[in-house]
Amino acid sequence: ILQNFLCYTCKEYVEDLAKVPEAFLQEANVRLIVIGQSSYHHIKPFCSLTGYTHEMYVDPQREIYKTLGMKRGEGNKVSVQSPHVKSNALLGSIKSMWRAMTGPAFDFQGDPAQQGGTLILGPGNEVHFLHLDKNRLDHVPINTVLQLAGVKTVNFTNKPEIIDI
Repeated sequence: ILQNFLCYTCKEYVEDLAKVPEAFLQEANVRLIVIGQSSYHHIKPFCSLTGYTHEMYVDPQREIYKTLGMKRGEGNKVSVQSPHVKSNALLGSIKSMWRAMTGPAFDFQGDPAQQGGTLILGPGNEVHFLHLDKNRLDHVPINTVLQLAGVKTVNFTNKPEIIDI
């Protein structure tokens, strides 16, 4: 569940989520779903921007965020750093602002103070894992979530993997 579609950290996290092969998900009988808090009009442009092809939904009233107890406001910024965020705060914020100002519908696509999170749900309504982000950098590493859900992990770096023989 994303903070918002304009947040540069969310964009970079979803760019890495886009690298999870559909075959890995199908093999484990798992669905990967991203939920954002803006209007549905922003789904297609965000998917085009990030290369994300899995399921995506929106919750403009933030009902899911409220139900799960997701926080508003930034907690301690120095204690966490997402391995999926490549931009520094200044450059990332400038890019986010530029996308807001040059987008077809000038808006900030949700409450910028709303934090997101990660959950593994099902089968049924059973929650197996829930992480509520403390701030915009507090993402659970994607491979951690994949492992917990029984999905093969992904090499998110551009470096070739080293195999000991």
